[in-house]
Amino acid sequence: MSDAPLTMTPEFDLATRDHSRRVVVLGSTGSIGTQALDVVASARQLRRPGEDDAAAGHPPLSVTALAAGTSNLALLAEQAVRERVAAVGTSGTAEHARELRELISQRAVGEGLTGFNPEIFHGPDASTRVAEWSDSDVVLNGITGSIGLAPTLAALHAGKPVALANKESLIAGGPLVKQAAGATGLETPLIPVDSEHSALAQALRGGRTSEVDRLILTASGGPFRGMKREDLQAVTPEQALKHPTWDMGVMVTTNSATMVNKALEVLEASLLFDIELDRIDVTVHPQSVVHSMVQFVDGSTLAQASPPDMRLPIALGIGWPHRITGAAAPCDWTQAAQWTFEPLDSEAFPAIDLMKHAGNLGGTWPAVFNAANEQAVYAFHRGEVKFTDIVDTVAAVVDEHEGERSPRLEDVLGAEEWARDRADRLIAQRFRTR
Repeated sequence: MSDAPLTMTPEFDLATRDHSRRVVVLGSTGSIGTQALDVVASARQLRRPGEDDAAAGHPPLSVTALAAGTSNLALLAEQAVRERVAAVGTSGTAEHARELRELISQRAVGEGLTGFNPEIFHGPDASTRVAEWSDSDVVLNGITGSIGLAPTLAALHAGKPVALANKESLIAGGPLVKQAAGATGLETPLIPVDSEHSALAQALRGGRTSEVDRLILTASGGPFRGMKREDLQAVTPEQALKHPTWDMGVMVTTNSATMVNKALEVLEASLLFDIELDRIDVTVHPQSVVHSMVQFVDGSTLAQASPPDMRLPIALGIGWPHRITGAAAPCDWTQAAQWTFEPLDSEAFPAIDLMKHAGNLGGTWPAVFNAANEQAVYAFHRGEVKFTDIVDTVAAVVDEHEGERSPRLEDVLGAEEWARDRADRLIAQRFRTR
């Protein structure tokens, strides 16, 4: 597709749009992306005509570009027309791009919109090119998996702050992302969107960095809270996908069941807030109302609490440092409630200790952890390995890895490719012996 700037027609002129906070959404048809667009729509509806930023409490929001895969091109087209975006990206082929163009045209005509002709990018680098889109103030990366690394780097290299829901890009390319973030000159180049890290960012406003003792991430415990390792041997994929609190995709839901998701979040917290891994703890909190806590050196602990609704951290991510009015419902403090906290069973769920080991090694080891886990999760859902084999496979691959401590992007990508291949071979060996 052409790289030329979008030529606007008299019927549709982008210059008429309020550009106070222009948002790019990557992974727009997924869970994070659709909720982000809901946040923007709700903020638009709640803002009274003529209301200034001070009265609203936050700048007006608009979406200027979108990117997604090929699983729901109809929804992507609907989003593009509804938000009147200037650019759309899809990871698919030229044929997918033609289909998307036709769907957008049909949708626009159906809404009586003439002259709407957004730039369309396609192929593996489509999200990267959308992340660099000049008509934007913040890039929300809601892509799942380490394929989100390149778009994260592209946005940062373009001087754009990234509202980061794609934890894998920071896990896989931590040194690269940190370096790119530091080079932007922005006060807050990376804005966490995971509920736990958003909670930490909010609580950290209550003190200076030198006053922080520990970070405490909460975990719901997933569907297997309280089970011992021997009980987990017979867990089925269907059981692993029954998360008690959150509605997520196959990979993230399975990662939550194994506690790999929390392990990724521990390293992410260390990288985002420059806190050593041995000063980050995890506590099991089944109610998922307290999302994380910061313990200070004087013994005080600040916690962020809200009902489990991703729209709140998404809103804070794209509106940072402003809060978006009505982003999510608050806790009802007029009703009785109980919050419980339990220690994590590291024998049944060893992923967090394993990630701390990989994180302390640094370099390409976290990328290897993440890539091997993805392969093992796929194998589990194909019925090729047991539930407990997922983290066991990751541990074996991490232990075998001879990596780079100061990697370049090609080193990270190479380490990931090696880890996927090695995990697949180990999985095949285990499957053949059963």
